Amino acid sequence: MTTDLFDNPESTQAHMPLAARMRPRRLKEVVGQRHLLGEGRPLRLAIEQDQLHSMILWGPPGVGKTTLARLFAHASAVEFVPLSAVLNGVKDIRAVAEQARNNRIQGKQTLVFVDEVHRFNKSQQDALLPYMEEGHFVLVGATTENPSFELNNALLSRARVYPLKSLNEEEIQGLLRSCLGDKERGLGQRQWQIEAGVLEKLASLAGGDARQSLNLLETLSDLAEIHKDEGQITLSLLKEVAASGVKRFDKGGDVFYDQISALHKSVRGSDPDASLYWYARMLEGGCDPLYVARRVVRMASEDVGNADPRALQLALNAWDVQDRLGSPEGELAIAQAIVYIAVAPKSNALYKAYNSARKRVAETGDHAVPLHLRNAPTTLLKQLGHGKEYRYAHDEPEAYVAGENYWPDDYTGETYYLPVERGLELKIQQKLAHLRTLDKAALKNVLDNKSGGHSGAADGAD
Repeated sequence: MTTDLFDNPESTQAHMPLAARMRPRRLKEVVGQRHLLGEGRPLRLAIEQDQLHSMILWGPPGVGKTTLARLFAHASAVEFVPLSAVLNGVKDIRAVAEQARNNRIQGKQTLVFVDEVHRFNKSQQDALLPYMEEGHFVLVGATTENPSFELNNALLSRARVYPLKSLNEEEIQGLLRSCLGDKERGLGQRQWQIEAGVLEKLASLAGGDARQSLNLLETLSDLAEIHKDEGQITLSLLKEVAASGVKRFDKGGDVFYDQISALHKSVRGSDPDASLYWYARMLEGGCDPLYVARRVVRMASEDVGNADPRALQLALNAWDVQDRLGSPEGELAIAQAIVYIAVAPKSNALYKAYNSARKRVAETGDHAVPLHLRNAPTTLLKQLGHGKEYRYAHDEPEAYVAGENYWPDDYTGETYYLPVERGLELKIQQKLAHLRTLDKAALKNVLDNKSGGHSGAADGAD
């Protein structure tokens, strides 16, 4: 079967939204996804060779997940049965399975398309398994979330995962030009003149989402008619539409975590400008500034630590300002903290030391606290030796007890904290090196005293 015959049976009535009217009817009309649909690529081969199989289409909104599922069904001449993970439950899955069983008896295959499959709970996902195993239907699930986090292993093992990518700006511009020239389904009959820069800006605003780009173009077209702009779609109209906000931000979803990850990595990478960009993107998309404030506190400890302890205090202050005053004062304070942490000297020595200590404690048994370090609030405990021979650091030279052991008696001390040669940690490193020198000198004195005592006894014997 050739890919030129993948006609979409859906109606193209004029009252349908532009994005629905422009849905690809053939595989060659699909924009983007060349890594899967190019010549010799896996999905294209599966369609051309009529080897339909269960799959999970994973990608951001507006990249063609539903469209591809419909094209697969049409190419293989199978019945397309849609389910919504938001609206349908186990009862609906069983009804669809019964329908698919009847189709199979009549020699016809069924493709069950589950939109937002990540919203199915475990029992709903498990309900799909026996029907997939028995071959009653082929499952095509669409998800914007990482399948490895959201779907059961049992379901993943029975379906191939195909990651779809956001469209690039060049691909979006090509789609928009095609729509403007299409007199049957697009806006070709209106014969709009497009001011220079409009398509480029539109593609940028769409954020890789084909549906979003067509929705924006349709809004622009409608506004141009209302404003009677003499057959033109202008940059000023686009600014009017963009002012309403079109940024993509899925609270709790993959886009959410990708953006906070980009912010954290920009701060860690000491790029204040990129850090502010991702912060602004998150705010523009509706992210709660308090969430960002909490993450900024984490950045201060994890990536700066003792290289500049003021970073943590500034992060806490920003959180406090947001909590007390709200926006916009709080948002500005958080921005101040983000920039400070981005330009501060970096050290993850504290973060690594903490994790190493936690790991070591989890791997070893419970070692008793040495007697000299134990609390001795009563006479009895003092008689039992608690606190005996403890040396009070403030009474020692440099307020340091050289050679003292603070580890359990049956435990060999380890080094977890390794300050870097940046910021305040450089001075901390120098101080710790000095204290280790004092420890070595104290140990040498102990050994020399022991050695001298033995030598005196030998001399006396002689």
